Amino acid sequence: MPLPRVIPARYHSADGAGTDYGATDPPDWRTIDWRANVHQLEIAGTEVNYLDIGEQGNLRPIVMLHGLGGQWQHWLENIPRFSRQRRVVAIDMPGFGLSEMPHEEVTIELYARVVAELSRRLDLAPVVVVGNSMGGYVAAELAIDYPQIVERLMLVSAAGVSQADIAQRPLLAAAKAAGLVVTFNAAQLPLVARRPHLRHWALNVLLRHPSVIRSDMAYEGLMKGTGRPGFGPALRACLNYDFRERLPQIGCPTLVVWGERDMIIPVSDADRYVRLIPGARKRVLPDTGHLPMVERPPTFDALLEEFLGYRVSEGELEGKLDEV
Repeated sequence: MPLPRVIPARYHSADGAGTDYGATDPPDWRTIDWRANVHQLEIAGTEVNYLDIGEQGNLRPIVMLHGLGGQWQHWLENIPRFSRQRRVVAIDMPGFGLSEMPHEEVTIELYARVVAELSRRLDLAPVVVVGNSMGGYVAAELAIDYPQIVERLMLVSAAGVSQADIAQRPLLAAAKAAGLVVTFNAAQLPLVARRPHLRHWALNVLLRHPSVIRSDMAYEGLMKGTGRPGFGPALRACLNYDFRERLPQIGCPTLVVWGERDMIIPVSDADRYVRLIPGARKRVLPDTGHLPMVERPPTFDALLEEFLGYRVSEGELEGKLDEV
């Protein structure tokens, strides 16, 4: 039986969103000099923009991959907590953020190669890879094609398992994936971010309760990166690539995290990922949309920290991950 269609939350329903919704997980990202940690590296003739922050130490680095229409700032609420103890790298995928468009066709495989090469050049591997939406698609492809690089895998509302159905409705898929690509021009976006009602209208496909998200996070993390040239080619890449038969090849510990009220990728896809990836576990966050790491940062960060703390024995996670 198909799941009921998810519709946008009403503006006033945000009153019951919970204390963790839109809450900043300390240390506050607003206190960090981000520009001092942003760098560029040429990979296959394309300049790739990335954040590299935190100390290498003895803990595995984390690589964070944003979704379609995103940028590395999607992870502003999450990076500070983990960069206190380990190195964190967040990438602007080619064609997004401040990264150039690639010289070759945009594909999921290309993005995985870029992440693999960046990991090699920065001497990161093995790493923990966390990917949201399209970034989850790329993260899973990376774990299949470059298993020596990925020690653990966290898929957050990941694309990749129901795109065959979506591809038959390309206009609907494009509208949903765009989310915040609305009728406002770039000059109007700061105003939209500041006004709770406008914020709700502009972002209610991506987020369950946009009015609760603080205006600076809405703008810096979500709106500022829209309108980049990679959107169309990356959307086509997501819709045209099928790796479902290869997902059982993933051999690293995998945690699948989803928002219960995701309007872009149905929560049922979380179960499909769990069935296809050996030993994968699942957490579903209630009353949450497509960006759990933005919507409930303290809860999301606690899940990632818990996942990082599990001991690995014969490819299985020791311990218990209960569904919310």
